[in-house]
Amino acid sequence: MVEPEERPSVAGQRLGAPESLGISTLEPGQRPPTMPPGRQISIRVQMLDDTQEVFEVSQRAPGKALFDLVCSHLNLVEGDYFGLEFQDQRKMIVWLDLLKPILKQIRRPKNIILRFVVKFFPPDHTQLLEELTRYLFALQIKHDLACGRLTCNESSAALLVAHIVQSEIGDFDEVQCKQHLLNNKYIPEQDTLMDKIIGYHRKHVGQTPAESDYQLLEIARRLEMYGVRLHPAKDREGTRLSLAVAHSGVLVFQGHTKINAFNWSKVRKLSFKRKRFLIKLRPDLNSNCQDTLEFMMGSRDCCKVFWKICVEYHAFFRLFEEPKPKPKPVLFTRGSSFRFSGRTQRQVIDYVKDTEFKKVPFERKHSKIQSNSNLSPFPSRQSAEGQGEMLQRNASASGHQADSPLGRTQVTVENPALQRYTGSLNSQTNGCRNGTSDEADARLKPSPSKQQAEHLSTGPVSRSPQHSESPSAGQMMVNGQKQSLSVGQSPDGRQPSPLTSPLLYDAGFIRADDEDEVRRKRFPTDKAYFIAKELLTTERTYLKDLEVITVSFQKAVLKDEAMPDSLRNLIFANFEPVYKFHETFLKDVEQRLAQWEGRSNAHIKGDYQRVGDVMLKNIQGLKLLSSHLQKHSESLLELEQSCRSSRRLEVLCRDFELQKVCYLPLNIFFLRPLHRLLHYKQILERLCKHYPPTHDDFRDSRAALADVSELVLQLHTTLMKMENFQKLLELKKDLVGIDSLAAPGREFIRLGCLSKLSGKGLQQRMFFLFSDVVMYTSRGLTASNQFKVHGQLPLYGMTIRESEDEWGVPYSFTLFGQRQSVVVAASSASEMEKWIEDIRMAIELADKSNGPTTEILSSSFSDSKSPEDCSADQESEDDLSSSRSSLERQTPHRGNTTVHVCWHRSTSVSMVDFSVALENQLSGNLLRKFKNSNGWQKLWVVFTNFSLFFYKTHQDEYPLASLPLLGYSITIPSESENIHKDYVFKLHFKSHVYYFRSESEYTFERWMEVIRSATCSSSVLRSSSRKDPLVY
Repeated sequence: MVEPEERPSVAGQRLGAPESLGISTLEPGQRPPTMPPGRQISIRVQMLDDTQEVFEVSQRAPGKALFDLVCSHLNLVEGDYFGLEFQDQRKMIVWLDLLKPILKQIRRPKNIILRFVVKFFPPDHTQLLEELTRYLFALQIKHDLACGRLTCNESSAALLVAHIVQSEIGDFDEVQCKQHLLNNKYIPEQDTLMDKIIGYHRKHVGQTPAESDYQLLEIARRLEMYGVRLHPAKDREGTRLSLAVAHSGVLVFQGHTKINAFNWSKVRKLSFKRKRFLIKLRPDLNSNCQDTLEFMMGSRDCCKVFWKICVEYHAFFRLFEEPKPKPKPVLFTRGSSFRFSGRTQRQVIDYVKDTEFKKVPFERKHSKIQSNSNLSPFPSRQSAEGQGEMLQRNASASGHQADSPLGRTQVTVENPALQRYTGSLNSQTNGCRNGTSDEADARLKPSPSKQQAEHLSTGPVSRSPQHSESPSAGQMMVNGQKQSLSVGQSPDGRQPSPLTSPLLYDAGFIRADDEDEVRRKRFPTDKAYFIAKELLTTERTYLKDLEVITVSFQKAVLKDEAMPDSLRNLIFANFEPVYKFHETFLKDVEQRLAQWEGRSNAHIKGDYQRVGDVMLKNIQGLKLLSSHLQKHSESLLELEQSCRSSRRLEVLCRDFELQKVCYLPLNIFFLRPLHRLLHYKQILERLCKHYPPTHDDFRDSRAALADVSELVLQLHTTLMKMENFQKLLELKKDLVGIDSLAAPGREFIRLGCLSKLSGKGLQQRMFFLFSDVVMYTSRGLTASNQFKVHGQLPLYGMTIRESEDEWGVPYSFTLFGQRQSVVVAASSASEMEKWIEDIRMAIELADKSNGPTTEILSSSFSDSKSPEDCSADQESEDDLSSSRSSLERQTPHRGNTTVHVCWHRSTSVSMVDFSVALENQLSGNLLRKFKNSNGWQKLWVVFTNFSLFFYKTHQDEYPLASLPLLGYSITIPSESENIHKDYVFKLHFKSHVYYFRSESEYTFERWMEVIRSATCSSSVLRSSSRKDPLVY
């Protein structure tokens, strides 16, 4: 390295005072700053194009010396937007401090690779005046897309990738474009978006690389996650959040959804104390919010790292010039001496505008097209670049060459399947290099709001995110000179987001098309066979549900010993005989189906093509267990009473519900044996309806139907009471501010989302209708995701009236209570009709009772006001969905219950809907396909409780993903969708589309029937699916 000339130093520099020239690249004609004397050390820097360079600096040099060397090597004028980051000894990603000596920050330079990345993201890319700067920003966007930092919808992702491809290979050529996409992975879901990317790329003919960069930044800057680097934190309630800083201020995220923002103009002070990060706001006379917000971070170091970047962002975007250093105190120091060092954005823009630079061509590593020195700061078409692109494209097309940081590698692939495999291998050689494992974990935490937006709830999966290019393992630069160095790169191994589980994307599952067609033709086609097969598939699911109680729950109880012996004996002594009986029953059904299908005794027919005799034998055996079935409801009551008196047992049950194996509320599993009787009754009714009276199996089927009907009638009253009791217990966990919800005589009728009219306009509220009261709540953003009660209206003496004309609000109606009136609006005319019918019915029943009930829901409000008076005060809270919401009884809780789904999809369900959904359980194998995917994937699917639960096979202990169906529509695909298969139905909600394919006409009709029961809510008065009408 040539030693730069020394510049004359001034007294302040000799005394060690920091320079205030700012962070910048060199002005024309200047050399790098003088290196302090001392031993030279080598430091590796990884650039945004994945190349690595080695720079020689003095061991006493400050960070600014290294940074200026990097910018000088790149001929970068607007270097102030960038920074050098590295992983320190605490395994944290930090920025290189430009004022401190390098060796005080990096203890072992030989083992550290610094990354040159974008540090400050401006709100408008037109503020970037140099083409090289925009190119480097485009590379940063490319990295963020590949590692999942920059999330967006499918259309935006496809458009971004299309611009990247245009800048790398030039104008559209279908063969070359497909080959390039197979060999390079730009986004995790690239395979499903291949057609859309190609369609967008086709429209960019004639666009130069500079214009592609410009358009890429234009799209990216509008995305919510543009430039966002998440820092894990928690609010005062313990809710998992993430903090980030942007040009406008401090942002609060839950998952990848922004839930709050504090503008710099409203922030008075940022500070941290130990693990607490504090935001002090300026007083606002129009708001009653707290003036100091507190967030808990992982450690003091995490707080300090985030505080530093906040200070730098504020100075860079808000100040006109670099802040002056504070004078050193004589005796004592207080607080951090850290300050922003460098030019502000205003200074950078003025400097570039006022100074004329000779534009130096630069190399685009992936497209091999040099920038024209005569280009203006904003992109324009250049014939020279177009010719260069044409030559490159022709050469690439002739040799099937793929771009990589190592140069151009010859790839010849003839088999399309092998092409996909080869591209997958290439893409998996690198993970998300720009993020740490802590940042990855923060990105992957499931947030309720995000999960509901995607309409999924998933379990763990093991698929790593994929990146586009492999690292440049064989080439490095030492101050611009090529050197050889081998750097081992390995995937980061982190798990993907729950929203990209293998059940929702094509990777990791076998495709079943022709194989399934052959199987379908080989097996029987009689409707009775498919009815018997439904019995088999649902029995397998039912036995797994019994194992939740008899195996998993019993194991948890024995381990903790929190349950009284009497209760333990009551539960398991009555469940285990039922479980053993159904274990034998399942073996009988499996054997009969094997004989029916010809897998054993294939020469025997007729005698084994029936199932009524098996049903009759086992139903008669089940009647002997009726005493055990009666005890199941008693077990549920005793368990609830014990939980009230024992905090330890309550915690045990709550923790068990959070386990993967308990995919439904625990109380529902106690009612499974009673619901199974209804399933048997429905199956036998369909069998008897199908058989002619002369059929050999008709007599046994009819006798079994008579026996099971008698058993159902005997247990009907118990089932009705227990379903209502179970629902009240489930709602109790979702509500805060209510005691003794499961009071004697109270019946649940309907819950759903309505908009309440107040002084602030329409506000989203969750309404709950019971037989004696209607109450409204709001959802707090806490770890428990519970709903806080704001008001209650007794039904006695209430009147209801449609009020759309009075208030000018569509689908609105008014509830007139004795002391309070509430105006609410439904999301649609059908929703309004259901609510009005059910409320009128409930009012009539309440008026027929003996006056006002004494069992009005007792609330846990802190003062002595009535619930109606309290609600007026509660409604004036500033932002019920902000991170400052303080709710009582903070406990871990599921965020995907029916109540939360109704909240996010603005719908409602009644008690009749709940009963029908539980009674219409269905399970079996289905083939699933996405809107943009090519093949079908075979899954074991269980429908229950308004959701589809997905498994790999029926032997799995817990579901890998779930799809709540409330709000979805079920239809048959149209001709334009090109689904050329039989027995396919389509589920869609907004932009989410899923296709499912069944094996026969019977199973197709059954899936359509049960899913419609979940997607089409009904009112109590209009429902005819129950055995008897509900009596309140």
